[in-house]
Amino acid sequence: SFYTPMPDNIEESWKIMALDAIAKTCTFTAMCFENMGIMRYEEFISMIFRLDYTQPVSDEYITVTDTTFVDIPVRLYLPRRKSETRRRAVIYFHGGGFCFGSSKQRAFDFLNRWTANTLDAVVVGVDYRLAPQHHFPAQFEDGLAAVKFFLLEKILTKYGVDPTRICISGDSSGGNLATAVTQQVQNDAEIKHKIKMQVLLYPGLQITDSYLPSHRENEHGIVLTRDVAIKLVSLYFTKDEALPRAMRRNQHMPLESRHLFKFVNWSILLPEKYRKDYVYTEPILGGLSYSLPGLTDSRALPLLANDSQLQNLPLTYILTCQHDVLRDDGLMYVTRLRNVGVQVVHDHIEDGIHGALSYMTSPFYLRLGLRIRDMYVSWLDKNL
Repeated sequence: SFYTPMPDNIEESWKIMALDAIAKTCTFTAMCFENMGIMRYEEFISMIFRLDYTQPVSDEYITVTDTTFVDIPVRLYLPRRKSETRRRAVIYFHGGGFCFGSSKQRAFDFLNRWTANTLDAVVVGVDYRLAPQHHFPAQFEDGLAAVKFFLLEKILTKYGVDPTRICISGDSSGGNLATAVTQQVQNDAEIKHKIKMQVLLYPGLQITDSYLPSHRENEHGIVLTRDVAIKLVSLYFTKDEALPRAMRRNQHMPLESRHLFKFVNWSILLPEKYRKDYVYTEPILGGLSYSLPGLTDSRALPLLANDSQLQNLPLTYILTCQHDVLRDDGLMYVTRLRNVGVQVVHDHIEDGIHGALSYMTSPFYLRLGLRIRDMYVSWLDKNL
């Protein structure tokens, strides 16, 4: 169906209805092409995403360049005005379901430029390798390598960055990478400079349980449905269709993984308001005939990190959206971080939808996207 009923509290509902219809039409077309053997689903969607890429255009305030950290493409935003002191810095991981997108997309270029300008900060947009050409852990490894490179003394000095004022941010699948990379950096004794804070915007942090309340409520969700989310996260691990089939039935976790369920048990970790009257049933083990190591790896699914890995994490800002299939991942991470004493600031957008930050530039701009941008940037400005 191309029509999803709009919740009552949605702002600019006619515009969101149109965006949702466009997204679902693209998905439908891509699936038809795949079924006809013309091209794979993700190839078609990637083609559409690439139409939105921008050149690195500098302006009177910011110098924008496309360069590489090690061999990972990044888009770098450097404020032009002279600074007496070292600047703050933000490393940003874009969303796109691990399969699509780039820091070059208009919305992310707009966001990172805005951040650099408003904060007088150095901003780095990381273009990690994409699935399914590259499966996990390629995306994580690229993200970690780019961050480690940026944290080198000579690089911080080159760009005039204060090593005590660095933030890692990301949205959606980029929020997953930001979470996993921050966990790794903070727990690695060999990395001298640590992260001051992390910002996770409607992040996807687990697929261990694919039947959370937010998955049920947003099964046919606005822009991102449960089926599309499952398809994309499956491609992060493998092209084999058996995985998404098992995931849809919540039977994909390997036999030896029951000990991980406590890290994603929504009946304990979700605030009561979001549990409602849903009944918790444990995922069924062993529905996949082979084992994928990534499914039990906290570098891929950072909600699976144990408490000792979480204790060293910095100040954390998490933003969740009510009408979002990934909502409960962020909510559970808030609970888990607070349980081990990490300082967390959580904003929940009652009329929020997944991917709102992708809609900040014409012709598709939403006031919601600009509102989230302003919340993100003003929180950074006060705390970084």
